[in-house]
Amino acid sequence: MNQDSAALPKPKQGRRRKVLIWAAGIVLALLLTLVIVYQVMVYSPSPEAKAAMKSDDQVTVGIGQAGYRFEPAAGEAAVKQPNVVFYPGGLVDPKSYTPFARELAEAGHRVYIASMPLNLAFMGQNKADAFIAEHPNESYVLGGHSLGGVFASRYAAEHPDQIEGIFFLAAYAEKAGSLADAKLPVLQITASNDGVLNWEDWGKGKAFMPSHTQYVTIEGGNHGQFGSYGVQKGDKQATITPQEQLDQVSRELLGWMKGIHASE
Repeated sequence: MNQDSAALPKPKQGRRRKVLIWAAGIVLALLLTLVIVYQVMVYSPSPEAKAAMKSDDQVTVGIGQAGYRFEPAAGEAAVKQPNVVFYPGGLVDPKSYTPFARELAEAGHRVYIASMPLNLAFMGQNKADAFIAEHPNESYVLGGHSLGGVFASRYAAEHPDQIEGIFFLAAYAEKAGSLADAKLPVLQITASNDGVLNWEDWGKGKAFMPSHTQYVTIEGGNHGQFGSYGVQKGDKQATITPQEQLDQVSRELLGWMKGIHASE
């Protein structure tokens, strides 16, 4: 046997190499497929939401590692208490809530929208810590939409001294995030035409809410219009406009926060 023939790979080694290359190609193809499917599943911000991301003479928009910050452009002296930390709904791009954040910031409150890993709140339950750390001597309320509300309640249950109130948009608390004995102010906002919210689970969730919870229904609103990302699968048609729903939610939330601040 000469040197050239000795350097050739053995048949078994060649087959093994082909199998490994083939397997690696299959894994890569699956990963690419998952990425594409995930991108299709995520609800993207509407044009109005994208426009709300821009700073102007009323609101300054900032982007950090933990999410987005909206605050009055007039500066620290103009910020009203409490600050607002918001957890987005499941598989919803956080920028889809920028009109909501901007409206509260125009009213004087600093608002944070959390960016969740893979846009799923259960993977970032403690994101509020990063925002609260920015101004540790100020007050905060925490809230969330849909899945975001469920995990906001878990954070509130585990950190009752970190926040001064919690609000739910088409969401509810469950046993793991029970607030039944909490002294925190709680606001529950739902919409009459919500076809996504599991109303049976929402009703059961009342057992995990304190007796002083405030319940509000937005007549004619639906699930998707708590954000700004278009029609959500399974939702019912709203009979009010997105802006009308946003205005009603903001009005209820601002009044609720004013009551918290007045009682301090």
